[in-house]
Amino acid sequence: MLQETTLLTLFLLGFLGGTHCVGMCGGLSSAFVLQLPPHISRIKLILLLNLGRLGSYALIGALMGALSQSTLLLNETRLFQMILFVAANVLLLLMGLYLAGIFAGAAHIERIGKPIWRKLNPHLNRFLPIQSLTGSVVVGALWGWLPCGLVYNAALYALSSASAGQGALYLLAFGVGTLPNLLAMGIFAVQLRGFLQAKAVRLVAGLWVAAWACWQLWTVFQNLYSSSQ
Repeated sequence: MLQETTLLTLFLLGFLGGTHCVGMCGGLSSAFVLQLPPHISRIKLILLLNLGRLGSYALIGALMGALSQSTLLLNETRLFQMILFVAANVLLLLMGLYLAGIFAGAAHIERIGKPIWRKLNPHLNRFLPIQSLTGSVVVGALWGWLPCGLVYNAALYALSSASAGQGALYLLAFGVGTLPNLLAMGIFAVQLRGFLQAKAVRLVAGLWVAAWACWQLWTVFQNLYSSSQ
């Protein structure tokens, strides 16, 4: 049951986090499309870009899951996994408040991945403007490593899984949640950006994420209390 709930959580994080994705990744997605040579289909480009991005997310999830899987402490007890799961939901709560425009502090989380992005960015620029379908996949794969607090939140859930396969599945669930917004962003860039970045939309989406995090934390603590009786 915990795995199914986590998959739903990460899907919702990706979907409701669209207000953040459009601001952060929407510009890139639109730029890639605008640079598209006439002989490449826009729909194919957008699909392959996102296929590459989801591949990178799955790799991140697998790496995080394998890291925890190889840790002796996680193999011997579920206590550390539970701690990580709680930490992931606390971060989810903060990200929800950030999406809602209530707490800006969560934005600093994205600084964690900047050293990696500085090394990958020159490789990304080598494939721009995109000249082939293969280049679309490569650009999408590199795009998946763009510093993003939502991805880091999903990665923390993957770390709590203690399984490379499950970790990859968690990040894929998150990635699939981002697809509706980013696919639409590639096609209806101007119209969608205005809607998703409206204050009311950001507030509702962010509060939904925060409320979901609170519900999961309440469920965890309730189960811990019941087991201690």
